[in-house]
Amino acid sequence: MPISDVAAGLALGASLIVAIGAQNAFLLRQGLRREHVLPVVVVCAASDVVLYAAGAAGFGALAREAPWLITWVRWVGAVFLVGYGVLALRRALTVGATALRAAEPDGVRTAGRTVAIAAALTWLNPHVYLDTVFLAGSVAATHGDGRWAFVLGASVASVVWFTGLGYGARMLGRLLASPRAWRILDGVIAAVMVAIGVSLVLQAT
Repeated sequence: MPISDVAAGLALGASLIVAIGAQNAFLLRQGLRREHVLPVVVVCAASDVVLYAAGAAGFGALAREAPWLITWVRWVGAVFLVGYGVLALRRALTVGATALRAAEPDGVRTAGRTVAIAAALTWLNPHVYLDTVFLAGSVAATHGDGRWAFVLGASVASVVWFTGLGYGARMLGRLLASPRAWRILDGVIAAVMVAIGVSLVLQAT
């Protein structure tokens, strides 16, 4: 299994998953309360694995039928990544941790309701399909036979992130509640996204 493909998937998966949003804010909240953390981690991580695999399978099949698609998806992926990086940079310069305030209200107590909310935050969010199926799937297709190694890397990033966020929330709660911390994190995300986007442009030219 090509280590470079795994590393590429790990880098992209980490860049996509650590951007603060409603899903991460909800998991962080559950971790801080130590309430139904494991089911939420499983839902979030398993969903990402399924979506990454679906994206890689679909784009891999299309790429075999239409080789020109690889060049096209490189350009589309590059534009999307650079745009995503610019948005992350904008957040780093202006916003901070406002998304943490979007966590679900305090009424959630039962495991069933908690899992249902975690699933809704994942599957009803249109951005998750852009990130995992379209973006990650298109980038995975550029790795040819190494696309499943790429998916493995991206999946590992999701599993590690969600597990760490859920169970490390108590330890990291104060740090992650700081707008400055999220600005730094968004700055790192921006740099990684733009770097990957530029690399795709270089591959397409």
